[in-house]
Amino acid sequence: MAGRGPAPKDPSRRARHEKDPNPTLRLEFQACKPPDLPKTYDWHPQTVAWWKVWQDSPMAELMGPTDWSFLLDTALMHHAMWEKGQWTLAAEVRLRVAKYGATPEDRMRLRIQWADADDKDAKVPMAAPVPDRRGGKYGQLRALPTASTADKATAGGDGGDESA
Repeated sequence: MAGRGPAPKDPSRRARHEKDPNPTLRLEFQACKPPDLPKTYDWHPQTVAWWKVWQDSPMAELMGPTDWSFLLDTALMHHAMWEKGQWTLAAEVRLRVAKYGATPEDRMRLRIQWADADDKDAKVPMAAPVPDRRGGKYGQLRALPTASTADKATAGGDGGDESA
């Protein structure tokens, strides 16, 4: 599926330092107040509640006019889904709201973390490391038999231990 996976690495952190062929275009962010649903429709109560969730969302302060326009189109689909039972629109609504971090999985993919998460992590006491009783970091690992030893064992060899 296109658009999935981690974001590209920052060019300054790459092993090779060639210039990025597609430089980033930086624009000034224009914050806007979350709009109300237009009065031109008799919106389904589920859509009104859904829109209110987006208006009150912490992500709303990062959304500009084009974002709200895109969400308004999504609200029309959400309304048709609930009002007219057009459940085939559910997949498109899900894809559209994923772009704004609707679920915990979406927020992880977009690398969005709630601001108080760091504070909460700092308050949790760190657990003491559990000592490894098997001989260090790789103590549980065992060597596999070599190809020739495995062949002899399966071919009915003498069954003796061979060291490589």
